[in-house]
Amino acid sequence: MARIKRKSVSPAEQTVLDRLQVRPLTRAEDLARCDAHIVEEHYLHDATLVGEQLRYVATFKGQWLAVATWSAAAFHLKARDQFIGWTPEQCRRRRPLLANNSRLLVLADCHCPNLISRFMKLMLARLSQDWQAHWGHPLALVESFVDPQLFQGTAYKVSGWSHLGRTAGWKRAAADFYLKHDAPKQIWVRELVKQACVKLRAPELPAAWTCAESDLIPRCRVKAGEIRSLMEWLRQELVEFRRPQALAYPLAGVMALIVMAMATGVRKGPDDLAQYADTLSQGQLRALRFRTDAHTGRLRRPKKTVFHTVLNAVEGEVLERLLLRWQEQLLGPVQDRVVIVDGKQMRHGGVEMVNAVSGAGRFLGGVITQAKSNEIPAARQVLGQLDLTGRTVLVDALHTNVATAQQILYEQGGDFLMTVKGNQPTLRKTLADLFTERAFSPSAECAHANHPARGQLRTGGDPQPGLPRRDAQPGGFSGGSTGGALADAGVAQRPMERANRLPGEQPHPG
Repeated sequence: MARIKRKSVSPAEQTVLDRLQVRPLTRAEDLARCDAHIVEEHYLHDATLVGEQLRYVATFKGQWLAVATWSAAAFHLKARDQFIGWTPEQCRRRRPLLANNSRLLVLADCHCPNLISRFMKLMLARLSQDWQAHWGHPLALVESFVDPQLFQGTAYKVSGWSHLGRTAGWKRAAADFYLKHDAPKQIWVRELVKQACVKLRAPELPAAWTCAESDLIPRCRVKAGEIRSLMEWLRQELVEFRRPQALAYPLAGVMALIVMAMATGVRKGPDDLAQYADTLSQGQLRALRFRTDAHTGRLRRPKKTVFHTVLNAVEGEVLERLLLRWQEQLLGPVQDRVVIVDGKQMRHGGVEMVNAVSGAGRFLGGVITQAKSNEIPAARQVLGQLDLTGRTVLVDALHTNVATAQQILYEQGGDFLMTVKGNQPTLRKTLADLFTERAFSPSAECAHANHPARGQLRTGGDPQPGLPRRDAQPGGFSGGSTGGALADAGVAQRPMERANRLPGEQPHPG
């Protein structure tokens, strides 16, 4: 087998490589010139780009030698997605962190050894930074396709790209339609940062990349069979209030869609619900029993007016009950023992709502704060709807008060963990006093001034003003061993006197 002789680089060509300059194109005339070269000289004769995009040129002494274009990454690419290892939802939301080298062209009469690989190396060194400047976020990984009938992908191989295999041989012909072209391409990818794939598939993106994560409406992932089971009990639960002529979208179907959307995190109103409905497949729409459009023959998707009408007519308590039942059907009973209560201002709603969630973030219930009121009574109402036995309730400083603590502890059998801030000086002092060393007598005789006092931390049973404790007993003593020992010793205690005594002060002889 004959050995292929490599072409050597002449001194003049080496000078071109050493002094090659690469820059992104921004001026309109330069963009038009780049596209004209691609249409005329590239084998595809098409300069169309999609999504976010950049164009580059390689020059020597001002002369254009090569051009390249970058655009948004492919929507679905099995080999690439398996290489990264991310989930379909991660791919959908984090795809902006990828870019596609859609065109790479050395202009006519400008070919010289290693020009294209040098061009690629210089582009990759600055691509992410340029993308940040133009589109507000960096890039983590790039991809490209090579026609194996015309090229071998050498420029990508020597530039550190990885060959993942070939495409399936389909091309997009419309927004949701593909055609088989029987000309599969090679797939090449390259990480622009170390461990880019690990970071792309992680539960949380690095802080510098979060700005690129698309704030998209989540897709409906509920299977048609699960939707039908939800519809069965919804139809028994709900009474249709609209005229039969307006039932292109049955009430049970609309409510099922709302429940699924809220369980997915879509909670901003009719506009977002309509966008969520657009993600449903024909099978999912059929399971919701929506009617067919006579003009297109496809099942219809409800618009925001439908959601607005239903949400204004259905009571909030009914919607919450449906949401909780559907959530339990999907996830099973709540397992963790933590209840977190917090109030939020509803964006675009003009109202404030207090919600309870589990430690894992699972929705447990909510109440809208009444006009001319605040979060405190609303929080007590939310807690009153829950079984708090054996659970620990976490609230912020706004809800740190005796009435809420008593409701959690005495009325509902739970525990609480409350925050105390600097604007609650009386309560802070009371809590500080609970953990202040006090002098006390182990027996009646030791109460005499001639006997030395022994110090011990005060127990929580003392009737100090403040939050109640689970171990408090009616006589002012805790239910622990200390209180029992004092009671057995027959020590006469004066709760109010002890409560008003300063730290370290001896009891009055009388």
